Amino acid sequence: MSRGVVQLRPGQQSILRYKSGRMGVSAVPGSGKTWTLSCLAANLIKEGAINPDQEILIVTLVNAAVDNFSARISAQLQTADLLPGLGYRVRTLHGLANDIVHEKPDLAGLSTGFQIIDEMETTRIKHNVAVSWLKSHPDFLEPYLDYEVNQQKKIYEDPRNLPLMVEAIATAFIRLAKDRELTPIGLMKTLANSPIPLPLVEMGAEIYREYQDALNYRASVDFDDLIRLALRCLRSDPALVQSLRNRWPYILEDEAQDSSLLQQEILSLLAGENGNWVRVGDPNQAIFETFTTASPQFLLDFINRPDVDSQSLPESGRSTLSIIHLANQMITWTRENHPNPEVRQALNLPLILPTPADDPQPNPVDCPKCINLVEQNFSSDQEVRYVVDLVEAFLEENPDKTIAILAPRNQRGFKYVQELERRQIPFVDSLLRSTSATRLSASAIYYILNYLGDPRSSKKLSKAYKVWRRAEREDEEHWPFNEQIANLIKNCKRVEDYIWPRPTDTWLEDVEIKFENPARIIDELTEFREVIRRWHGTIFLPIDQLILTIAQDLFLTPAELALAHKLSVLLRQFATSHPDWRLPEFTDEIKQIADNQRRFLGFSDEDSAFNPDLYPGQVVVATMHKAKGLEWDAVFLTAVNNYNFPSGEKYDQFQSEKWYVRDHLNLEAETLAQLLTLLDDHPMDWYLEGQATLEARQDFIRERLRLLFVGITRARRWLTITTNAGRNANGNVPARALLELINLQKDNL
Repeated sequence: MSRGVVQLRPGQQSILRYKSGRMGVSAVPGSGKTWTLSCLAANLIKEGAINPDQEILIVTLVNAAVDNFSARISAQLQTADLLPGLGYRVRTLHGLANDIVHEKPDLAGLSTGFQIIDEMETTRIKHNVAVSWLKSHPDFLEPYLDYEVNQQKKIYEDPRNLPLMVEAIATAFIRLAKDRELTPIGLMKTLANSPIPLPLVEMGAEIYREYQDALNYRASVDFDDLIRLALRCLRSDPALVQSLRNRWPYILEDEAQDSSLLQQEILSLLAGENGNWVRVGDPNQAIFETFTTASPQFLLDFINRPDVDSQSLPESGRSTLSIIHLANQMITWTRENHPNPEVRQALNLPLILPTPADDPQPNPVDCPKCINLVEQNFSSDQEVRYVVDLVEAFLEENPDKTIAILAPRNQRGFKYVQELERRQIPFVDSLLRSTSATRLSASAIYYILNYLGDPRSSKKLSKAYKVWRRAEREDEEHWPFNEQIANLIKNCKRVEDYIWPRPTDTWLEDVEIKFENPARIIDELTEFREVIRRWHGTIFLPIDQLILTIAQDLFLTPAELALAHKLSVLLRQFATSHPDWRLPEFTDEIKQIADNQRRFLGFSDEDSAFNPDLYPGQVVVATMHKAKGLEWDAVFLTAVNNYNFPSGEKYDQFQSEKWYVRDHLNLEAETLAQLLTLLDDHPMDWYLEGQATLEARQDFIRERLRLLFVGITRARRWLTITTNAGRNANGNVPARALLELINLQKDNL
């Protein structure tokens, strides 16, 4: 919320009167909670609530919010002639855990140089472990598979079926085990004493052990380890806790609806029994908790505590009155009339209120006709064509507006990308593509700097060559040639004979003699030599200029070049703070980013802020999950059928229940239920096969109701919701929630 003259809404006024103690805030979409929390932090600093050696700690969900909070607080402090950047610290939970563990790594059982493995690498490790485990236990899953009507052959037609299922089970199992602070050894001991067989726990424990061994071999931890170990540090060192309490006398927590049990415990320890702790979130936007340890109930329970000042931010200037009314109808219908009573608490009060008449961010001019709820059940391809037809017509009339097509899953989103591309309609699909570009770009620069710091190393030069030609790695036909070149460089005994040869040096001539058709090899080596010589010429430049010069040879896309610029700015700041630093120190800093430690300081492309307003006239294609926190003038919600948004009807299908598993069992849920049986000392008959599957269905329905609510509240003025029957024209039906909203809309006409 951008403000010149600050004019507060009623809810904001109440929150900004906070001075101390515990406060819980329930905020609706578009209520300006980030601005309000930033303003609260700035006010506390301006009012002298902290000492010069103290900070207000702001904890948020993603790195984009880290940058956003920092910028907003700095701007408000500058208006009061205070130095920006002082008096506050903004961290993601993982960033906070990283800070805590680095305070006392020995308490966590880690060396000072430990590495943090990111999601891409942990996924690869889990997949490899799952495949290996399946090979050594080929018959384990037999009792759970459905072989009716010659199903066995169909199951094994796709070799990914069982490994991906085991990998998903392992991911959920490991996350819960770490949330319960269990080590593989401790879990194995507990399992050995179990009076009843728990085969799914045995599988999970074995995979957990192999996975953790792989991390230990790399001297690494994953994100879940980081949280667990930070809590261990705090519990084992009261002096550390007291020191951090003194440093951070106020804790402001954003996106608290996505808190996990361990996050709550960490912040509770840091705040202390009578400390200052403000928690802000929207339980109706908790869309990440399925098979995670997060739950909106933690925030709801906190808000309802007698020692907590309960507040709300109900006013929103994002959407038209008609869209607000539609979102409120969904809340009311869910709470009062959903056919499944078990899920009626999925959406919570307060209802969304429009902004006051004199608000600086008034609601858009109302347009009831701009809401289009389509009841027709298209085929999958028909829906794509229908939606893109509407999008094309919309852009012709509104070329300056922002627009988004939101799909339940990436795969569906790419169908729209293909159709937009075919029709030559401009689009943006970066939100569909989750990469680790920052880490990979930093790694590329690191390997070049690492060579320049040791220019006689043929091994490091060989690695630099691979980095230079890394784009060829995906070309299975061409990459062996690059591997051959890299090996030639690696085996060069004197690098200077290649890079700066004297008239008597014959290394290239010797290479030429070894091959029958050497022209291509010599051309490649010669071209790379020119690049290396150019890089050698940058060695005495300031570090930021050196980075940008190297980037011109390494990177091609605007995104990569932008990342290189961000890296150069960061290193220039280090150079200013540490005038005695030379290339080795800067190389170490780049390595921290490449190893994923600087990620926690808000330096990550996949979490960086995406601003839809930068793309007027272009169609942003995203998943509904990725759209959280964003808004567009026009939004198209697609595939709102009973498969993606079930309600608990007999004909509903659930995505975590594989067609080849008997009795529609959700093996992820069943595995976790068996683990809880073991951990919580339940009676022997507590675990009943199938019960966890039914409970998981209810959790999924709740999460999907919130996801649809999030999708609706992304729209400012225009909203279209469509559905499809899937691949089978007689398959899926419109989601029950969509049908109810259509009926309510008809009643209002």
